Amino acid sequence: MSTGLRAAALRLPAKLREIKELIGKDETFRGICEDLATAESVLGHVDQMPEALRAERRREYESLVDSLTAEIEEALRRAKVIPIAGAKRHPGH
Repeated sequence: MSTGLRAAALRLPAKLREIKELIGKDETFRGICEDLATAESVLGHVDQMPEALRAERRREYESLVDSLTAEIEEALRRAKVIPIAGAKRHPGH
């Protein structure tokens, strides 16, 4: 299991099947998941940073993890939308 897949699956365990499917066919989604894994890794090492930087870096990376998780959720929602070819809206219907 890739680090990106693992990170996304730990954040969204109920969506594991969808994550695996999308990660296999969407390079952009795969990159977002890898970015999440990297951000979580840095967050896990914040306590090793100089004390003057810790609080600021923790906030920064917690925000980044939240943002990437939201991006993953949005990509999963978009992937569920199946466009109907040729469907047109008619006024009044």
